[in-house]
Amino acid sequence: MARIELEKPVRDALTRALSRYLKDELDVEIGAMDALLLLDFITEKLGPHFYNQGLADAQAVLTKRVEDLTEAISAIEKPIRL
Repeated sequence: MARIELEKPVRDALTRALSRYLKDELDVEIGAMDALLLLDFITEKLGPHFYNQGLADAQAVLTKRVEDLTEAISAIEKPIRL
């Protein structure tokens, strides 16, 4: 699997959000570099689990749509009389 890559603006925003969360909720202050390292850890170790769940959710939606299309096609079939 390819490494999960986040664009710089997204990484920056997530790093700030992580720092803010740690300060507000846990009363822990960390610098920007530490927050970035923590974000990298979360992305590497936890990210694939969320990514895979997203794929499973997308697959379930597609499966349902295909089932709906199959039913719709069956509904418009013409009877064959010989």
